[in-house]
Amino acid sequence: MPLYLDDDQTALKETIRDFVADAAPISHMRSLRNANDATGFSRDLWKRFAEMGFTGILIGEDQGGLGLGHVEAGVVLEEIGRNLSASPFLSTAVAAVAALKGTNHAERWFPGIVAGDTVAALAIDERAKHGPAVAMRAERSGNGFRLTGAKRFVTHGHVADLLIVAARTSGSPDDVDGVTLFAVPRESAGLDAAPERLADASLASRLTFDGVEVDADAVIGEVDAGRDPLGRLLAAGRTGAAAELLGVGGGAADLTTAYLKERKQFGVPIGSFQALQHRAAHLYGEMEVARAAVLKAQQLLDAGDARADAAVSVAKAMTTMATTLSVQEGIQMHGGIGMTDEYDIGFYMKRARVLAELFGDANFHADRLALAAGY
Repeated sequence: MPLYLDDDQTALKETIRDFVADAAPISHMRSLRNANDATGFSRDLWKRFAEMGFTGILIGEDQGGLGLGHVEAGVVLEEIGRNLSASPFLSTAVAAVAALKGTNHAERWFPGIVAGDTVAALAIDERAKHGPAVAMRAERSGNGFRLTGAKRFVTHGHVADLLIVAARTSGSPDDVDGVTLFAVPRESAGLDAAPERLADASLASRLTFDGVEVDADAVIGEVDAGRDPLGRLLAAGRTGAAAELLGVGGGAADLTTAYLKERKQFGVPIGSFQALQHRAAHLYGEMEVARAAVLKAQQLLDAGDARADAAVSVAKAMTTMATTLSVQEGIQMHGGIGMTDEYDIGFYMKRARVLAELFGDANFHADRLALAAGY
């Protein structure tokens, strides 16, 4: 598979680049932050995504979607990252759709996602750092289950219409088996959400489930076999987060390159200084390697290749490191003013920091790859 976009994907990239730059530029994110917006994104903008067809990008044409793949979803996410757009696209149109596809829940939830009426949140993590442990209990109750426990770092969890929840139906927290995935409506009794403002001004919630009752139809897939839909969710989410990170790193690099051409010292642009040229060239190389890693992971996912799992971890780790380098170099080359609101580069650093933790940081994925290789 060639590591470049084909003609149709390139045309999509041009379309989404113009759309996001116009509808959701950095100024849109700034306005939400300055207004201390309690939702964390614009529902009107989410509807506009739907009107363009993007919310159904991974949903089949027979269900009202575009029937495209992870490469195309990544094209959209890269532009979201480049513009620091506040959007539930990653959690809803990518990760949630991947988990629900082929299950009895697709018919219920996909029409709302396609129409831009439904937002999904992922209640997966329970500890300070991302990991596979699931301690929250789902106990049999009549014809359904009772959910008890807590989840952390649930983006859009306080306003989502649908929560995809990983809970334990058997075994101990660190067991691979015994996990079941549930589709839980946000308005369920006994569910409490406490939203918190993150470094990039987005909102993520701590969710508390105090005996939340769901019926048997809430199960996604099979009881005790939730690792399968959860694996699809995580693979899609991790690859999508890597694509968004790629956009953040690319946007930061573009800002920095422009600043090097504008800022003058001793009567000449600072971009003419060889030391800064070397650093900019190094950054370009790292971003291109990360771009190749992301595209490879997307292609393998779309092909259903067994190597996709490892490629996804490589992509998430590589983009985390490359984008961290990009935003750090951007701040360094701007100087202290880079962290002031006068310049956008500081917002890129904050978004990169949040995305780096989402679905596992570089250390998590390096360790995951090492364990898979037998180390």
